[in-house]
Amino acid sequence: MTAARIDGKAVAASIRAQVGKAVASLPSQPTLAVVLVGEDPASQVYVRSKIRMTEEVGMRSVHHRVPDTISQADLEALITSLNEDEEVDGILLQLPLPDGLDSDAAIEKIHPDKDVDGLTETSAGRLVLGKSGLTPCTPTGCVILAKSALGDDLSGKHVVVVGRSILVGKPAALLFLAENCTVTIAHSSTADLPALCRTADILVPAVGRAQMVKGDWVKPGACVIDVGINRIDAPEKGEGKTRLVGDADFDGCAEVAAHITPVPGGVGPMTIACLLRNTVLAACARRGWDVPAGL
Repeated sequence: MTAARIDGKAVAASIRAQVGKAVASLPSQPTLAVVLVGEDPASQVYVRSKIRMTEEVGMRSVHHRVPDTISQADLEALITSLNEDEEVDGILLQLPLPDGLDSDAAIEKIHPDKDVDGLTETSAGRLVLGKSGLTPCTPTGCVILAKSALGDDLSGKHVVVVGRSILVGKPAALLFLAENCTVTIAHSSTADLPALCRTADILVPAVGRAQMVKGDWVKPGACVIDVGINRIDAPEKGEGKTRLVGDADFDGCAEVAAHITPVPGGVGPMTIACLLRNTVLAACARRGWDVPAGL
């Protein structure tokens, strides 16, 4: 068996197209405010990409770039001002923050109705209680990719999420549970992890360990949604070169699974697409607009 590759780039492009169509139907442009603290090169690349894609789908982007010398109080005051700005529908605080700043405290300053990353305690509580709200982007993308491979009805599927982080593992488990899946969360203390993984119809590695999940961990015919993004040495590309890999050993797992996401090009592109979708949903909820069809 050779697994079908789940094309995250194509699915993300489809979501962005739906968002663009939705934005064109709204009474006015939704606005996403992005806050970037410091000069981290990777964060700068991510923010530029988010701003570009926000504008490509017809939304307005507001960019606040502040130095890493900003105080916690001033950062929280900036977020409060964005909460109070009626033109701003979504607020994204680019993580990680520089040393000396408390990201948890800063995130909690974001109004839950503008929390397009779905990271505040209120957003998490809504997710646990099954109430409507903005859900974390990467876990939401995992569910969408699973549906793209297996169909919209995931009822009865056994999902094993390897990883219990508040950013991916826990919310992914809750989102799959909301799809009527049976969900198991595995972690570093799980006994006989390979055997447990082999029971999964949908396996979601999200631990940040390069190629940890091997082919013999995968149930024949399973769907593997690989959240990991790890950089490893790639001497075959030249001295000092590296390449990106997931938490799953792609080649080994692809021999057993029926569907698998590549890294890069799988879950990664879904994060920004779901962020844009969340911004439209936030705007509709805040402004009393009907949610456009397709979202």
